[in-house]
Amino acid sequence: MLDFRSIETFLWVVKLGSFRGAAQRLNTTQPAISQRIAQLERELGVKLLNRDHRVASPTASGRQMLVYAEKLIGLRAEMLAEVGDRSAMRGVLRLGVAETIVHDWLPRLIKSVNESYPNLSLEIEVDVTPNLHARLLAQEIELAFALGSPTESGIRSRVLCDYPISFLASPALGFGKGIVTAEQMARFPIITFPRKTQPYDNVRSLFNRPHLPPMRLHASASLATVIHMAIEGLGVAVIPAAIVANELATGRLQELKTDLRIPPLTFTASWLSSPEMVAIERVAELAARTAQTASHPSASVDAVAVARDGQDAGVQGFQA
Repeated sequence: MLDFRSIETFLWVVKLGSFRGAAQRLNTTQPAISQRIAQLERELGVKLLNRDHRVASPTASGRQMLVYAEKLIGLRAEMLAEVGDRSAMRGVLRLGVAETIVHDWLPRLIKSVNESYPNLSLEIEVDVTPNLHARLLAQEIELAFALGSPTESGIRSRVLCDYPISFLASPALGFGKGIVTAEQMARFPIITFPRKTQPYDNVRSLFNRPHLPPMRLHASASLATVIHMAIEGLGVAVIPAAIVANELATGRLQELKTDLRIPPLTFTASWLSSPEMVAIERVAELAARTAQTASHPSASVDAVAVARDGQDAGVQGFQA
């Protein structure tokens, strides 16, 4: 008799292209994966997978089976989410997060997840947006909170929040309370996000101009480092003011008044389409609500999921 474990195993072997990948994803061994596939093929009486050149690809029968496997696993996830109680959502969600969110509303989201889904564990990886998107596409994480979303097909996304960019400095730099020009700020090092990110490119374009002093741009993948450098008076930080609310309230940093403008940072939740879409969609919804109710006024949320094909958002790799 066919069981969901064998069907799920077949689904992940096809999606990941190898028995080894499926074993890692399902937290088991390659022999166990081989045994499940062999059992499934015996019960169906057909060969489902080609195993040539270390890559597992579906046969003609396997491609037919894949259609039904996706439907069955998806219906199971939907059933558990709708009929079962909250404790039915269990397993581990691998979540990738940009550090801006870590400094703002991520702790509130973790608290909400703990309360809503007590048997769901989070493995949180903090990284820059290009790396998060690459890891999402490589299926090393299931959900990414990052700037924008990957443009590849099969990606589901929804907007989380916008962060206006501010110019921040230690009062020790002596800017005062008046309007600060680009020339005045350019006398000091400019401290901001790391290379190969949207805000870094925007800051570089703003200060890399002939009429300004030679640009000294300090970039760091650690926002904690950027904030500390600014507090120590080592330069002007160009980052969202929302993540340094305490430093502004205590006077360790001041927000400079300036006519300079940099586009805000728009963060989205992104994940790969999958039959098991319910669980990650629920966490993405929690994240959107958390961002919407964040204490700073700059966070705004599109309450409707943004699905690239106009359908409901999807989920990768877990049980609801």
